[in-house]
Amino acid sequence: MKFLRDLHDRVAPLFEEGGKLEKLYPLWEAHDTAMFTPGEVTKTASHVRDGIDLKRMMITVVVALVPCILFAIYNTGYQAQYAIDHGAVPLDDWRMWLYQLLGLGFDATNPFYCIIHGALYYLPILIAVFAVGALVEVGGAIIRGHEVNEGFLVTGMLLPLTLPPTIPLWQVGLGMAFGLIFAKEVFGGTGMNFLNPALTARIFLFFAYPAYMSGDAAWIAADFQAVDGFSGATWLAQAAVTPGALDHASWSKAFYGWIPGSMGETSALCCLLGLAVLLITRVAAWQTIVGLVCGTVALANLLNWAGSASNPMFAVPFYWHMVLGGWAFGAVFMATDPVSSAFTTIGKFWYGLGIGALAVLIRVVNPAYPEGMMLAILFMNMFAPLIDHFVVQGNINRRLARDAA
Repeated sequence: MKFLRDLHDRVAPLFEEGGKLEKLYPLWEAHDTAMFTPGEVTKTASHVRDGIDLKRMMITVVVALVPCILFAIYNTGYQAQYAIDHGAVPLDDWRMWLYQLLGLGFDATNPFYCIIHGALYYLPILIAVFAVGALVEVGGAIIRGHEVNEGFLVTGMLLPLTLPPTIPLWQVGLGMAFGLIFAKEVFGGTGMNFLNPALTARIFLFFAYPAYMSGDAAWIAADFQAVDGFSGATWLAQAAVTPGALDHASWSKAFYGWIPGSMGETSALCCLLGLAVLLITRVAAWQTIVGLVCGTVALANLLNWAGSASNPMFAVPFYWHMVLGGWAFGAVFMATDPVSSAFTTIGKFWYGLGIGALAVLIRVVNPAYPEGMMLAILFMNMFAPLIDHFVVQGNINRRLARDAA
């Protein structure tokens, strides 16, 4: 072997840069790798072959969010234009001043008006989120001495879609900072959090500033004080206080998303398009979705059977729960978060089952808070490690029992 090594050392310079056989270096490199141990070897399991990494995963989620983002811009403008067409007064703010400065009118049937009107509310919120998110992420990277990653990219895309268009920008920035710092950075940064940062920011804003996150005026960028018989309340809020509110409502209209609500949560169809992308790329786990649907259907049917003379939410069927509020958006983009959800295959099903059941339970039993999806996901985030523990321990106990037998 010493002879071969000496021969190798003498011949190698001929193939290196400036050597007589420089053009044959690829052949020499192949020989070098085959005959000798390469200088760089695999540090992890060599049988693992996967092209996915954090950046690709984040970009895939962003691509899946595109239908919801486009619809959020259009529907935000459409709802405002529609309300103004029916007598509502345009809001007296800088965005409406800029809209009128452009010389644009109010017509809900004009797609251009709807897009511009919606963009004037969506884009400033998006900019505020990313400005604060970049500041927090860069600060965390400097403190820890690591590179800035794409962790806040998805959080920054998700949070605006869960907010009403009329929320003040300073609250948006405060919520983003709270979500990133207290749900992620204090636990070590991207991949170390057990709570979803976007959900944490959204829940913080709801409980800290409920007047801006609920009520009839929050969901449509128009003033309803001068309007009689026209409400800006979400359909879910109407169902919670008015018996039979959904009897004459259009389920297909709710499915497509032409209703008031958080900017990116209204369209179940757009959420399904995003789900297809996440399932095909395997970023999302189908077990979580199946469990979530089973939990929603089971508890909604149970409460329908139980009934209530004083609470109209008991009569809301499961297929309405799935198209109202943030159910579809939360199921697709929040519950399937690979970091804050359960890791085990069976655990993902039970995790989703708990979310579906809790979401319906919060909506029905607590009519003061008709939207329960986001709170249910955040609650199950805390129980995901416990679910995984019991699943793993169950597997260990079954193996021990099988080996003993």
